[in-house]
Amino acid sequence: MKNLWSDEEAKNCTSDLDLRVYTSNLLGRSDELVLHGGGNTSVKTVIDAEDILLVKGSGWDLVSIKAEGFAPVKMKTLLEMAELKELKDSEMVSGQKAAMIDKSAPNPSVEAILHAIIPFKFVDHTHADAVVTISNSQTGIENIKKIFPNFLIVPYIMPGFILASKINEMIKDLDWSKCEGIILHNHGIFTFDDDAKKSYTKMIDAVTKAEEFLNENATIKLIEKKPKEFNLDYLQIDDFMNVNTSTLAVHYASQKNLSEFATRGVLTPEHIIRTKRIPMIVETTDIEAALELFRIEYRNYFRQFRTDEIMLSEDPKYVVVKDFGVVSFGKSQKEADVINDIVSHTMMAVLRADKLGGYKSISHKDSFEMEYWELEQAKLKK
Repeated sequence: MKNLWSDEEAKNCTSDLDLRVYTSNLLGRSDELVLHGGGNTSVKTVIDAEDILLVKGSGWDLVSIKAEGFAPVKMKTLLEMAELKELKDSEMVSGQKAAMIDKSAPNPSVEAILHAIIPFKFVDHTHADAVVTISNSQTGIENIKKIFPNFLIVPYIMPGFILASKINEMIKDLDWSKCEGIILHNHGIFTFDDDAKKSYTKMIDAVTKAEEFLNENATIKLIEKKPKEFNLDYLQIDDFMNVNTSTLAVHYASQKNLSEFATRGVLTPEHIIRTKRIPMIVETTDIEAALELFRIEYRNYFRQFRTDEIMLSEDPKYVVVKDFGVVSFGKSQKEADVINDIVSHTMMAVLRADKLGGYKSISHKDSFEMEYWELEQAKLKK
């Protein structure tokens, strides 16, 4: 992975926040690190004699974030929250918002508490493809430990307060001088430093290690194949669509046992609010039967895990058509294109993870909790 830092560009940064914006934009330039609102960054500073965490605001993309995209939250409040035994999502959100010194700023990232308890000025968090590809495999735990021996390795835990609370316990006796970063299984990676350039460079170096491991152990040769004929008029699932018949998409859609192969879950938990857990699979010309099967299985999935939630749309967000490719849907062309971007990264990750013993996502129960998490739903409502 290329390090995009430029000393010449960095000279234009006159404050810690300027540097935070600069390196956040650098991270956001790489789709292999973050996609469409993914990832978050922060910088700790002092404003009016009070310790403040400036953390990425909800709804901002790292590639385009500006100074006003960072929410200023009192460190004291965040550290106190980290010590609580329980905290509801709604209480966390309202507590963080109340602790902001600028009420007009965007809502703080749901990972604000986690950023606060990491004792370094600059904290970077991405959902790097290479890292999650390795962790989303049957041999993920052992390989992650081998590649990142000096990282704190955290098993999958629901993002937000639950994750921050767990890590707060894990770091009580941690020697930070020997910790190069944090890997969250099935989720992503954190790096940090008191220097913006070093924190960013640690991220690039760590992801490069993961990429090198994949290049040595999970190379993929895509088969050039012409997509079969398919009448898109049959797929009237939403207002807009993105049709992907790239070499990758056709290769993916040509796999054996497609119904099992292409329905093994999301690459990272955040994707599920856009893509659902799995796509609809079309292997015959009977589209209506395939759609009805998807709806039935989605209703069963919902009933199995629901408590008091109201079911979302039972229609698929994307379809894998045997030997043709992938079709993504949205209420707008942008939404359909975003889903296609996410699916494209997922397809390559699945193919490479299969070279490492088999692709393995989070459980159905964890998927449901993420899909119906009130904080994630709020992002889409905005």
